Amino acid sequence: MGITIKDIAKLAGVSTTTVSKILNNKDKDISDSTRERVLNLIEEHNYRPNKIAKSLVTKKTNTIGLVIPDIRNPFFPELARGAEDKANEKGYNMIFCNTDDDSDKEEEYINMLVEKMVDGIVFTAASERGKGFQGKKKSVVPIVLVDRDVNIDGIIGKVTVDNFMGGYEGTKHLLQLGHEKILYLSGPLESKTASDRLKGYKKALSEFDVEFKEEYIREGSYKSEWGYKVIKDIGTELEYTSVFCGNDLIAIGAIKALKEMKLDVPSDVSVVGFDDIYMSNLIDPELTTIRQPNYEMGYKAIEILIDAIENKEKNIKHIDLSTQLVVRKSTSKR
Repeated sequence: MGITIKDIAKLAGVSTTTVSKILNNKDKDISDSTRERVLNLIEEHNYRPNKIAKSLVTKKTNTIGLVIPDIRNPFFPELARGAEDKANEKGYNMIFCNTDDDSDKEEEYINMLVEKMVDGIVFTAASERGKGFQGKKKSVVPIVLVDRDVNIDGIIGKVTVDNFMGGYEGTKHLLQLGHEKILYLSGPLESKTASDRLKGYKKALSEFDVEFKEEYIREGSYKSEWGYKVIKDIGTELEYTSVFCGNDLIAIGAIKALKEMKLDVPSDVSVVGFDDIYMSNLIDPELTTIRQPNYEMGYKAIEILIDAIENKEKNIKHIDLSTQLVVRKSTSKR
């Protein structure tokens, strides 16, 4: 068994309270000689405070859970970096959980994090939701939603982007280039993120007096494999001159399929993505896309959460960040 705080106190000839004060930098009333003696003994015996015991007293572990849906999607590591940087800046550790876009696994992780006594959770919901976390009783720890907005209890903050405007700007860009037959490859429309982007798409069509046609909407997953498959499945049954994709991974899969079909991007078909992941300017052609401030989203989410933890803030804070159209080489005039 390792050395305890009582052992350090006995060796130093002081009380455990004195050692505790020195460990927690609350030692203004303790002499320099006593402080130095205790610190030397701590170093000599490689003493480490029992964080679990301390957390039982303080009701605080300085640990935050981050639940994300797909670590393979390059959008989320950058969001996680922003979250981790802010957490470290404020003296908090992080536990990362990847749900594989599975709402059941998502709920299991939330329960596990609560059992581990995290101080709070930053949570990006699965895009394909079953019952999952919906309707769950109020969480015993504060939760901040990031990226995807869902209706669950226990939320003290939200960090989202203006997905409606992102959908609108991406579609408007294609319309301004003369495209009217715009295929829209969406993520699961049961999510507010995807449905808001679709609303933006419809708004842009309306402003340019282009008729909305249901057959130009295809719903699937936020994966490159699906983007590839849906383009191959459509083949020549539907005439289109451009494709607006629900994320960059879908767009990358779509471009691969178009090339295999001997169609040039952008001369034959223009393609727009959504997210601006690092791969978007590495593919050929470089991808025109809607940029999301994913690092800032993670950073702001932790900022809201720690404010709630430390200041007992109860009012729900909602930050809605702006998107930005980034024009590259995958789009051209019709």
